[in-house]
Amino acid sequence: MACHVTRPTERERTVREIVYLSEGKLRQFVPEPRRVPRTGALRVTTPLGGIDMDAPAADTEQGQLRHLREVSKHVELMADWYTQPDLRPGQWVQFEAPLRCVTLGGAHQDLVLFVDPADRGRTGAVTDEDCRLLMHGSVRHLRGWTPMSVDGPALEMENSASSLGTAFVTRAGQVVEALTRHRDPLPLEQTASREAVRLHRRGVQELLDALDDEDDSIDMSAMMTGYARVTGLLASAGGTSRCVVASPLVVEYAAADL
Repeated sequence: MACHVTRPTERERTVREIVYLSEGKLRQFVPEPRRVPRTGALRVTTPLGGIDMDAPAADTEQGQLRHLREVSKHVELMADWYTQPDLRPGQWVQFEAPLRCVTLGGAHQDLVLFVDPADRGRTGAVTDEDCRLLMHGSVRHLRGWTPMSVDGPALEMENSASSLGTAFVTRAGQVVEALTRHRDPLPLEQTASREAVRLHRRGVQELLDALDDEDDSIDMSAMMTGYARVTGLLASAGGTSRCVVASPLVVEYAAADL
């Protein structure tokens, strides 16, 4: 059963401040025309019934946003709230959380990460309800947003046992490489995108720890909302809360409470 929160309708929200929009994920939703389609309209057939969708105008901003509105309505029908305990990779989730937008240097500078602050709103021991959110995507899908560049975790280490000082990829490096490969890819990379994402548990935690260590200045997180597809799930262990790793369809500023 999907868990939803009350939020303004599209009519009430006359302006959307979009931070990130995955054109690749948006193109995955291909409307199926009815046998006798009305002019300028298409129909999507889903397990929950048909949805009429206006045909998006190709290569136009308004056409893309119109398509996004219809896709969002469709995804909302099947999206669970991101803190639900029984999520599985591949599911759609809806989120609203304070998020920082960061990039790493070097070979992975095209990867963008959205991460919530550590221990936000929590006092005392970690509980089953505590859940963090780590989202990964491509910087080319950012819209008018400049991410914060951070040093991040050590992605490679020198092998001190070798006289040649051979470098090897750390667990966090393996995770970053996996997330980089599973951004929304360019068309020539579509085949690789179908592979399963292999995430090392300790590597995900090391990545989170490194990002948290970078967050020691002024709070740069903003309340954001949107939809994402689950990539992986990190269970709680010891003093760490569980974490949902996901790839976003859309990230936008949450509507301010009046």
